[in-house]
Amino acid sequence: MENIKPVNKKSLKTIRRLHRNRPTPWELKLWQYLKDRKIDGHKFRRQVSINNYVVDFCCLDLKLIIELDGGGHLHPTQQKKDEMREGDLINCGYTIIRFWNTEIDEYLNEVLEIISEKCKGLNS
Repeated sequence: MENIKPVNKKSLKTIRRLHRNRPTPWELKLWQYLKDRKIDGHKFRRQVSINNYVVDFCCLDLKLIIELDGGGHLHPTQQKKDEMREGDLINCGYTIIRFWNTEIDEYLNEVLEIISEKCKGLNS
C-alpha cells in the first residue's frame, strides 16, 4: 500500500491562507491559466500543504506540483533546502516542475505547454 502523506494539515492552515492572500505577481499570472480546470480539465489548487511543506500549485489527482522560484532560490542555503524538500515530496510520490518567475513573464505559452504535456504524461 502506498505511503499516504497528509494534505492540508490543520497546523499549516495559517501559512496556506497567508500565501493565498499574498500571492506573488507570477503566481497570480499563472493561476489565471491553471484555475477552473483550464489545463486539460485537471483541477489545480493553490498553496496546498503536503506533508510539512506548502507548495505553490498542485494537481492532487496527478500528484503534480508546480513551483515558481525567484532569485532567493539561487542562494546555496536555499538550494539545499529546496533539494531536501524536493526529495521528500518525490518520496511521497509527487512529480515536481519548477519555473523561474522570469519564465512566467517571458515564456508563458511555453510554460503552459510544458505543464500540459506533463499532465498528459502523468494521466496515461
